[in-house]
Amino acid sequence: MSANVTVLPSATVDAADRQLVRIVIVGHVDHGKSTLIGRLLHETGGIPAAKIEHLKAISARRGMPFEWSFLLDSLQAERDQGITIDTSQIRFRTPSRDIILIDAPGHAEFLRNMITGASQADAALLLIDAAEGVRDQTRRHGYLLHLLGVRQVTVVVNKMDRVDYDEAVFRAIESEITAYLAGLGVQASAVIPISAREGDGVAERGTRTPWFTGPTVLEALDQFEPARAPQELALRMPVQAVYKFDDRRIVAGRIETGNLAVGQEIVFQPSGKVAVVKTIETWPVPPAGQELTALQAGNAAALTLDREIFVERGEILSVPSARPRATRRIRVRLFWLAEEALEVGTTLIARLATSESRATVAAVHEVVDPGHLSTFESKRIGRNQVGEVELLLSRPIAADPHRLNPRTGRIALELGGRIAGGGLVISVLDGEAAQPAPAARHITPVASAVTPEERLARFGHGGAVVWLTGLSGSGKSTLARALERRLFDRGALVTLLDGDTLRAGLNSDLGFSDADRAENNRRLGEVANLLKGLGHVVLVAAVSPSAQARAQVRAAVGPGFFEVHVSAPLELCEQRDPKGLYAKARAGEIRGFTGIDAPYEAPVTPELVVETDKLDLATGVDRIEALLAEAGVFQLRPAAADDTGL
Repeated sequence: MSANVTVLPSATVDAADRQLVRIVIVGHVDHGKSTLIGRLLHETGGIPAAKIEHLKAISARRGMPFEWSFLLDSLQAERDQGITIDTSQIRFRTPSRDIILIDAPGHAEFLRNMITGASQADAALLLIDAAEGVRDQTRRHGYLLHLLGVRQVTVVVNKMDRVDYDEAVFRAIESEITAYLAGLGVQASAVIPISAREGDGVAERGTRTPWFTGPTVLEALDQFEPARAPQELALRMPVQAVYKFDDRRIVAGRIETGNLAVGQEIVFQPSGKVAVVKTIETWPVPPAGQELTALQAGNAAALTLDREIFVERGEILSVPSARPRATRRIRVRLFWLAEEALEVGTTLIARLATSESRATVAAVHEVVDPGHLSTFESKRIGRNQVGEVELLLSRPIAADPHRLNPRTGRIALELGGRIAGGGLVISVLDGEAAQPAPAARHITPVASAVTPEERLARFGHGGAVVWLTGLSGSGKSTLARALERRLFDRGALVTLLDGDTLRAGLNSDLGFSDADRAENNRRLGEVANLLKGLGHVVLVAAVSPSAQARAQVRAAVGPGFFEVHVSAPLELCEQRDPKGLYAKARAGEIRGFTGIDAPYEAPVTPELVVETDKLDLATGVDRIEALLAEAGVFQLRPAAADDTGL
């Protein structure tokens, strides 16, 4: 729940020329945010005298002095505790701007709410108590503004009355905070000495700070630049649905940014299909000559096109010269909400605009604990933590970096059927550019002459990749060979790719560094995916110790990828080792051997775990075969006299 106050005094700029700026005000608890906001409301002339007298009377009944903050802290719990719990949004007008001022909590326990408030802001006021100076919480708030991409910051040094308006105190704080913000890449547009309680420096320059010649707080608010209006950004219309009416196919959605007109050439991403807008449909049908010919951001749209093309929900309509990028890899700065930690290998659902794709966490970069706002290296993001991750998607989506288009640069993450996190698209990795790269223009992949439907009819199954991962000696190859024989005997088109076999040929140029292991996985995945596309059931037996590398293969293969963790205790794997590799690794004769001096990252959410220390070989094969059957890889058909029935 949030408190919303609207104060709209008379303005000096015509309404048509006024711009809206969202400003978050942050600072350490008790540094005077609510007092400053209350004073701003009073100074802009939007608070009736009767309202102030009413609050003074309430304060008197409670035996406490009147505070300007009471104009804002309207929640009972806040008045009782003397702190701001929720995020309040206050609307008022300066001489040239419409302002939404977002009061975010400063108390450490409510930093999550502050993140919500700051993520909506175009600019920020960072408040510091002159008597206390720059505190750890001040630095945390400055860091969080940097993390959320807020680049316009004005620092307000409040409670100058508590230090007798001493210029030396102010200059010391000014020097410390500007240096700290500069280290984060944030330049403070101004550092202003004020007394919110007394009114100095809020709307008028204080007579007790003649040594300061900078702006007042109200003047600083007027200097902030607003975010670009949605209609000024590039055209983006996520497709919500496609309807068939009589002989018309109508593409429906909401124009998030930009402008759309009849006769305009458009492109749908990620499919890259191009068309021209033929009509903008309305209901009821308007009289001849009054048809709608143009729309701008914020409007729902129903379009017909000049040609028959197949597009579907999730694609984004744009213009060819400024299209979003189609990609399977994005870097996201997110806030994680779920009890279960987000870590490398976690599989979830990513939603961006109207698109939806299965996503796997391929890498976790910097992680920030909002309680301390300290950055640390980790492969997991816990509940209520902020972090940057790389997501590998099972199918391409269209996306924009948030800095270019906030409407198509936000993402929500779903885990177990519930929203578990959300954040901003920081960058689109390996995205498809608006035009193909020069080196790729003359490459034309050749499609097979045999259709997937023909292969399905012939072999009774679709393509799939079964990726068996586990420690050396766990039984991957043994299990894969037994499954290969089982499926072949039943008439399936099955192929075994063993990691060691490919290292003797295709991958003989690779060693065992992290980079070489990743490349080994990539090549295995590329070959497996090619064979899958030709209808093969591909069995890959490879240690593949990196969860990130396996996640990249999963994203490249997409549907039809099945990760099977072939699990066995390390002691048993060593006993099964006829080559004595574990012994050599322990003796230091082999370097980088998985399980000894190189880590193995076990799958977190594999499709299947086969514990070879508990199951016999036939049972393990049965379970993988059942997994494929339940997933619909195999299509049952009536058995002939010489047919297996696959």
